[in-house]
Order: sequence, then C-alpha cells, then structure tokens
Amino acid sequence: MTRFYLLIFFCLSVAFASGQERDTPQKGEGIHAFLRRHNRMDEKQYEEFIRLNKAKLGKSNTLLKGTVYLLPPLTATTNPTTATTNPTKGPEPGNAKVRTGVQPLFGEKYKNYEIKDDLLAGACFYLVSGHGGPDPGAIAKVNGNELHEDEYAYDITLRLARCLLEHNATVHIIIQDPHDGIRDDKYLNNSKDETCMGKEIPQSKLLRLKQESNEINRISFKSKAKYQRAIYIHLNSVSNKKQMDIFFYYQKNNAQSLRLAETMRKTFRTFYTKNRPGRGFSGTVSTRPLYVMRNTTPVSIYAELANMQNTSDQQRYVPVSGRQDFANWFCAGFIKDYQSSPH
Repeated sequence: MTRFYLLIFFCLSVAFASGQERDTPQKGEGIHAFLRRHNRMDEKQYEEFIRLNKAKLGKSNTLLKGTVYLLPPLTATTNPTTATTNPTKGPEPGNAKVRTGVQPLFGEKYKNYEIKDDLLAGACFYLVSGHGGPDPGAIAKVNGNELHEDEYAYDITLRLARCLLEHNATVHIIIQDPHDGIRDDKYLNNSKDETCMGKEIPQSKLLRLKQESNEINRISFKSKAKYQRAIYIHLNSVSNKKQMDIFFYYQKNNAQSLRLAETMRKTFRTFYTKNRPGRGFSGTVSTRPLYVMRNTTPVSIYAELANMQNTSDQQRYVPVSGRQDFANWFCAGFIKDYQSSPH
C-alpha cells in the first residue's frame, strides 16, 4: 500500500513539475471518450494514457469516478484523411481556454476552426459526398455555367464536417479533393481530382460504391465510439424539372437509421418553417435498397437535397448561404439524434 501511494505521489509530482494537463472523467466516460474530449485521439496517446495512469484504473482499464488522471501530451500533427483538432496551449488572458483545430481539406480560408462546445464529444461521423472523380453525377446549366452535382455535394459536406468539428465530434471525410476546400463561389469549378481517402476512384459505379462502404467499414471496425453515423449527401436531377423537397432514405430494418432520418426531416421542417414561412415542407422518409445502405456497417442515412434542374431548387445549392444552411441543419439534426441516443 505504501508503494502505491508513493507511485501516485511521484506521478502527481511529475505532472506539477512539467505542467502536464490532468482532469477527472465525466459521468459515463470511458478512456476513449475522455481522451477525445481532450483532443487526444490517436492510438499512441491512448497507450501513453494507460502507462501514465495504470495504478489508478479500474478493472479492464475503466475510469474511476472522482479520480484525477494525467493526460498524455498533445500531438501537433494533423491527418488530412481524418479531421482532428490541434488545441492551443493555455488560456488567453481573462478568457476561458480556447480550443482550436486544423483541417487542411477545408482550404486556406476555413482550415482553422474553434471548438465551441462538447455537444458531439464521443460521436463519430462518416461523411460521403455523392459521386466524384470520373463521375460528376447530375449536371445542370445556369446562366451559361455547367454545374456538377459532385462539386456542390462536396462543398456542403465540407461545411457539415466543419460544423460537427466545432462541437468536438470525430469526423471522417470519405470523398476528398486536396485542392478545392470550402468555396464561397456561386458557380463551382468542375474537376476530376477527387479521391476516396487518397485512393483513386474507379470508373465502375459498383466499384465506387463498394470502395466507399469498405472505407467506412474499415475505419468503423477500429473505432471505439459507441455512436457512429454515416451520411451520403446527393443532389438529384429529375427531367421534368419539378421542385422537390429533401428525400431521406434509411437502412431497412434498422430502427436507429429510421429514427435518424425522421429526426433530420423534423429538423429541416422546423428550419424551413422558421426561415422560409409560407413555403411549406414536404420532405419524405423511406427505405430504398441502395448498395451503400445495405453494405455500410454504421447506422447510415442517404439524402437527396434538391432537383438540380428546377429553378427554385437551384436557390438552395447555388448561393453560398443555401449550402451553409444545409450544413447547419444537418448538424442540428445530428446533435438532436446524439443527445437522445444511449452512448
């Protein structure tokens, strides 16, 4: 027993001497959630946490209520395939500690972001923008400009990723373009340099869909997050140019997927009622035997946001404000779903 207290005294002495951070876990937190809340999310930091605190962990390395744990050092690296945070060191004079992150995929203007709160701490998201690489998806023409579905879906997806990160979520951006970033243009330039997390996107539609699902399943298998959600973001192109509201598809026989889709529809309806009174909202929720819905392991939904050929619908995705609205509303829906889910 004496040796045990000596060890605790030694660890605390080292912490105070080095200025090492420490904290107590919140109710229900495991090690992964605790470290994620403090922006330590790689495996080496997990192993270092175990080494530093082995004497203070419960059975099977559980965290004990009211116990002060040492935090491993922050790493300064950022992996462009997974959005991670890069917190600042120490508080600003007269202010609470400001936490920030860096994600190069957002582009120079938006790569730095502030973590505003922990509403999504412990949640893990997989974001897939429709098409990309050799497949532009649906195409529309507006004022002489050719608009490609993959470019607008990607911009909305990046904006959503940034929103989720601001609430301290873990975010995996599956389709990536190293050059575009978040763009504030109405008419987005078209390109074919998107990849699936750095891997070339194949010509075959089936292989493209399989590639996306496999990447998500591979990461999900290694993740310790209890709450994991995937979203596939698309725009539609209906030849009759009819205006359409958002179609949400869920995984068949998956109650959590259905609940998420319903939550998203209710959230969008609330924002449409508030921001566009008198317009109405008739978005639908249904299941559909899409390949990605059948083969993606995490709870998933699929969203069709607009008819690209319809003049009114174009006002949803061509203006920057419309694309940001989509991102904000998706984020709000995820927060509602997360807060009502066991995790």
